[in-house]
Amino acid sequence: MSSTPGVPAIRPFTFDFSDAELEDLRARIEAARWPEQETVPDQSQGTQLKTMKELARYRASEYDWRKVEAKLKALPNFITEIDGLDIHFIHVRSKHENALPVIVTHGWPGSVVEQLKIIEPLTDPTAHGGSAEDAFHVVIPSMPGYGFSGKPAEQGWGPERIARAWGELMQRLGYDRYVAQGGDWGAIVTDLMGAQEPEGLIGIHTNMPKVIPADIDAALIAGNALPEGLSLSDEEKTAIGQLDYVYRHVYYAYMMASRPQSLTGLVDSPVGLAAFMLDHDAASLAQITRAFAGHTEGLTRDDVLDNITLFWLTNTAISAARLYAENTASFFGINGVKLPVAVSVFPDELYQAPKSWTEQAYPNLIHYNQLPEGGHFAAWEQPELFVNELRIGFRSLR
Repeated sequence: MSSTPGVPAIRPFTFDFSDAELEDLRARIEAARWPEQETVPDQSQGTQLKTMKELARYRASEYDWRKVEAKLKALPNFITEIDGLDIHFIHVRSKHENALPVIVTHGWPGSVVEQLKIIEPLTDPTAHGGSAEDAFHVVIPSMPGYGFSGKPAEQGWGPERIARAWGELMQRLGYDRYVAQGGDWGAIVTDLMGAQEPEGLIGIHTNMPKVIPADIDAALIAGNALPEGLSLSDEEKTAIGQLDYVYRHVYYAYMMASRPQSLTGLVDSPVGLAAFMLDHDAASLAQITRAFAGHTEGLTRDDVLDNITLFWLTNTAISAARLYAENTASFFGINGVKLPVAVSVFPDELYQAPKSWTEQAYPNLIHYNQLPEGGHFAAWEQPELFVNELRIGFRSLR
């Protein structure tokens, strides 16, 4: 607990959702009004009707929110006011001496649910194939507007401000030497922490690195031709093709960035919320579609519904979406991080960061590895590979 005069206290946090709230959710799902089937045989028009009907059937008749609720409640949950906003976070300390503190940040459409599978392996490595020297103290905050954190009532809570808040959080927890990790928005926040260099931060790990050269990034964002005279490796050409696809298909991001309040239907319809949240990227949507067709790999049906249900119960669809409207920076452009950086490249990430660009973007690159499987939500999909990457990536900083 914080006892420094003038510094807001760190308070234990608890939550409860009533049976009536869960019954209302079930009733809304059972009363869903469905569109006609898509006119294509694939996902090119978005989340398919068959997937959504199976999701709704399973959610209304078999899924049990209370299971993940119990997991969340069993963890040490806290809340503290930072820069005028309540910030919720999970804080699990390792039993091992000299454990390295790490702050892990989720993305969209994610929450602290994304990181539940990695907490025990990071804090108790000897029970999960590691050694005591691999131990971490783990801090997992809910971003502003997400989950149990406060919802900003005014503009200004963009990634830069969140990065500064995380530095304040770690200082308030008494960590004078720590590392940071993130994917999706968490990668952007973590990268900005690396650029800001808050007191105590000694290095970062990212599974969505920001390494795209400025001239290439600007051309791709604008949909223009690449600058003339570029000499590109095959790996760099592949990355450019992947990024070009991303910038042409992240319509959910454009909608949230420009008109978040027009998404009011997402807080009124749980089926509409689910359809929107599933359609993040082609690889993730394909994996989730297979999960609801009975072929689990990485993410289970319950994994997916745990996260969506948290969004519904906390009514955070629009408050979370506003982060896109607050952002003014490139998703993948270089920030000038000089601290030590570890990078893990998963094959189904939005783009495969070439080692050449990664070395240029991060002059103090201490780890770079291309993984055999896994995608955008790496900690959620491939927790064993992800944990191993953090152990190896930060080993030289202990």
